[in-house]
Amino acid sequence: MSKTISVIDYGCGNLASVLNMVRHVGGTARLLSSPRQLCEAEKIILPGVGAFDHGIEVLREGGWVQALEAAVLERNVPIMGICLGMQLLTRGSEEGQEPGLGWVDAQARRFRPSDPRLKVPHMGWNEVRQVRADELLPASASPRRFYFVHAYRVECADPADVLLECEYGETFVAAFRHANIWGFQFHPEKSHRFGMELFHRFLEV
Repeated sequence: MSKTISVIDYGCGNLASVLNMVRHVGGTARLLSSPRQLCEAEKIILPGVGAFDHGIEVLREGGWVQALEAAVLERNVPIMGICLGMQLLTRGSEEGQEPGLGWVDAQARRFRPSDPRLKVPHMGWNEVRQVRADELLPASASPRRFYFVHAYRVECADPADVLLECEYGETFVAAFRHANIWGFQFHPEKSHRFGMELFHRFLEV
C-alpha cells in the first residue's frame, strides 16, 4: 500500500497546506510540476483556488489533461479534487464558458441566497450531513465540521454520487465520489482533526 500522494502543481492551488497535511498524517507528499511525472502516481490530489476557466485552461495548456485521464480513467488511480479542483472534475461551471474534465456528471452553480444576511462567498466552518458512508468518510455518530471558502457549489446529476451535504441558505453538495474520483468542496487541509482523518484514510485507499 503506497503512502505517497502526488499533488498537482499547476499554479492554482494552496499547495503548502496540502503538502503539510499529507506529511502530518504520515504520508509522503510528492509535488508534480510536469505531466510526465503522473505516469508514476499512485494517488493524486488536484487542489484549486481561483476562477474555473483559468484553472481548466492552465491544465489544458500545460498538458495535464491527457496525463490525468491516462492515470485516473485508464489506470484507475484514486484522485481527490479540493475546492476548485472538485469543480474542475465536473462538466462545467456557471462561472465560466469552458467545459470541465467531465469525469463526474455534475455542474458548478453560484450561490444565490435569498437571505441577505448570507454573504457570498460562503466562508467559515460548517457542519456537514452524511448522505452515505465511504472509505474516506465512514459512518460516524459524531458530527463533522469542515472549513469552506467558495462562491460556487456543485450539483450532481446522480444522487448516488453524493457523500456529504451542507446548508448555506440551501442544501449543497459538500463531497462526492464517483468510482475512484473524490471531490471535496471544503478545504480538508485547513479542517484540523476532521481533515486529518480524511487525509489519513486517503493514504490507506
